[in-house]
Amino acid sequence: MKATLQTIADELGVSRSTVSNAYSRPDQLSPELRARILSAAQRLGYSGPNPTARSLRSGKVNAIGVLLTDNLSMAFTDPYAVAYLRGLAEAASARETSLLLLNLPKDEAAGRRVISNAAVDAFCLYCVPDWHSALELVRSRGVPIVIGEDPQAFGPEASYVGIDERAAARRLGEHIVNLGHRDIAVVAHWIVDDGVTSQVHADPDDLRYYVTGERVRGFRDAFLAAGVPWERVVLINAAANQREEGAEAAAHALDRLDRATAILCTSDVLALGVLDALRVRGLQAGRDVSVTGFDDIPEADAAGLTTIRQPSVERGRLAGELLLDPPEDPALRRLTLPVSLVVRSTTGPNTAKEKS
Repeated sequence: MKATLQTIADELGVSRSTVSNAYSRPDQLSPELRARILSAAQRLGYSGPNPTARSLRSGKVNAIGVLLTDNLSMAFTDPYAVAYLRGLAEAASARETSLLLLNLPKDEAAGRRVISNAAVDAFCLYCVPDWHSALELVRSRGVPIVIGEDPQAFGPEASYVGIDERAAARRLGEHIVNLGHRDIAVVAHWIVDDGVTSQVHADPDDLRYYVTGERVRGFRDAFLAAGVPWERVVLINAAANQREEGAEAAAHALDRLDRATAILCTSDVLALGVLDALRVRGLQAGRDVSVTGFDDIPEADAAGLTTIRQPSVERGRLAGELLLDPPEDPALRRLTLPVSLVVRSTTGPNTAKEKS
């Protein structure tokens, strides 16, 4: 017969709740009594309370659901995602909480099933477009939410940890135009939904994905202020935020008669691919073509990449802390973190002849 809490209690002549406390509230027992209970449990083959039953009684599962809409493998391969999740995991571990990675498909019916079936105490929206219908279901779950993209997506009830994406991108754009560049290309992931790496024509105000849109709009702000019309910019969609896609996208800026003298990318990963494409063509970054990234992942320093440095680990850690230990003042649950422009060797003055 399978041993239960009551079996152990009868064996030792204590109450059932005392045995339960040995597992769930050990501070309520003396070390000697808890040792006796655990020893008897081991001898009788009892492995501990059923975790499912325990969570039903407490109403908590001690897990944060992390929502991603890109391929789930990005959590393990994308350098920025790895750093962010590291910070989130540090905060969760300190509070004996786990992370549950949830892939939110673009198919909205499937996405709603993911949300409905998720056994979590809170949601961290890492990479989710604010127009996905499943987000209404997230809101209806009534659990704490932290977002890192559009600070207005959920209103004041959601916590927010992010950066001013547009202002940060504008700093990169200003750096490039101040170096004299006017023949400029922009490489970005998620400009369009069709998953093809190609040149596209799009109004930055119409881009649906918040981070991509804000960064592209920031670039445009800098260009327009310097007298560079948006129509002159070569806009290139990368099918995925992957290095090889960055290299493929660069071809659309480099293999043309009016070759771009500067290529701005919405991530370091794409920018590293652009640097690969330059090397294949015998071009030198910072001399022949200037290249910028965004994030300042570890590889950016080794590559000499000019980029925006944002506190990726800190963003994740603060997101976890706001979910698990939120301050009483709502204003303290809305955090915009500072960033910095890091100028390295991949950008330099425009030495090409200006087009007439």
